[in-house]
Amino acid sequence: MISEIESGAISRIRQGDLRRVFEAVSAGFEGHVLWRGAALDRLLDQRHADVAAAVIGRLERDGWSPHPEVSYSIFGERGSIDILGAKPIERAVVVEEIKSELGSLEGTIRKLDEKARLVRERICEDRFGWRPDVVGRILVLPDTDTARRAVRRHEAVLGPAFPARDADVRRWLRAPDGPLSGILFLPTGADIATGDHRVRVGPIKRVRPPGTTVKRRVQGS
Repeated sequence: MISEIESGAISRIRQGDLRRVFEAVSAGFEGHVLWRGAALDRLLDQRHADVAAAVIGRLERDGWSPHPEVSYSIFGERGSIDILGAKPIERAVVVEEIKSELGSLEGTIRKLDEKARLVRERICEDRFGWRPDVVGRILVLPDTDTARRAVRRHEAVLGPAFPARDADVRRWLRAPDGPLSGILFLPTGADIATGDHRVRVGPIKRVRPPGTTVKRRVQGS
């Protein structure tokens, strides 16, 4: 089996065996699904872009100045902030991390912590010329049943890291009055296109033309 792995002939080797072999040498194995060539990557990119567009629209409606894809390289810490929002009058900034689907929780939380810290210490002043009094960090996910199930499944990890949820996050975005860490679900056009969306149905209302009467059935008639 080792010989086959070294020669690249792994078609008959189970993934579990591959993982055990790589673990033995302190390595890892990840399989990649290819669906119609690069179409899967384009689909994920489109979902990410749809969520980003929804985030920007939400920030603008709440009076923020959104700045997408803010890259940084500070003393060996490198990365890109998906959306950086600023409210100069309130001296508030918000760091929004967009995930079309949840991957590595540890990596997501650690990287978002890094971005929020660097925004507080350096990035905000370098970019806007003022130091923030209020910093928020928000993990943004598409408002789908799949995403909500994933959050519930990992609540033991996500809860302490992002205690605020939809209503509290939206209220904070309208009036940032202190630090915030939360998760925000946003509906996008892509969710409707793929059929993976949440439908909220209100109470059923019966509408009758004006002037009509309702005939009541009397027992025994």
